[in-house]
Amino acid sequence: MIDLRHRAPDARELMDDPQCDPEALALTYRHFATLNAAVSDSAGIFARDIAPRAAGRSSENPVRVLDVGTGGADLPRALLARAARVGVPVEVVAIDPDSRAISWARTQPQPAGLELREATTGDLVAEGERFDVVLSNHVVHHLEARELGALLADSEALLAPGGVAVHHDLARSRLGYVGYDLGMRVMHPILFRGSFLHVDGLISIRRAHTPRELAAGLPPGWSVRHYRVPWRLVIRYERVNA
Repeated sequence: MIDLRHRAPDARELMDDPQCDPEALALTYRHFATLNAAVSDSAGIFARDIAPRAAGRSSENPVRVLDVGTGGADLPRALLARAARVGVPVEVVAIDPDSRAISWARTQPQPAGLELREATTGDLVAEGERFDVVLSNHVVHHLEARELGALLADSEALLAPGGVAVHHDLARSRLGYVGYDLGMRVMHPILFRGSFLHVDGLISIRRAHTPRELAAGLPPGWSVRHYRVPWRLVIRYERVNA
């Protein structure tokens, strides 16, 4: 049995290998959209964190959203589609330091309001960018302590007054691990064949934190809690409107 009492920061996901199978990587990016649609709650993110910041906005002054570590950019596309349906002006800058991810994302449909950039949060801080919402999905477990500290500091620096940073991730748990493994044993051969989703998902859970582990090292003003279910968490920070 896998020991989930302690985090496994040295476990490496297949897709993080620069020499991994490019076809399997492309399938993984493609299937993220299906998987994230089921687990990542784009509707909740939009309703809670984006829509409330749209009062008085126009197409000339849209709600600016930064998606960090965007991968195949499925979350920005889902958020922009929802914004278009309800008439909320939104612009999403989706960044990833991995050129493979950005290159693949650029082969997909480019909705109005989406900007894809091969960049880090540090690059955007240096450029003086500001956003109403800074978010990430399934990024935190990839980071070591120093990198997580940099992400949180950059998130604060990138926020406009009244902005919010929300970093969603997996929470390490036995229930999440067993449930994902059993589900993927059924779904992977049917829906996700040829991708890294089964193996990498289990590694991701082993690398993930618990809310208690994260809470011990968060800067002032940040909070962490389970999000909707025991196997997901969200780290949150709100800048006062001043």
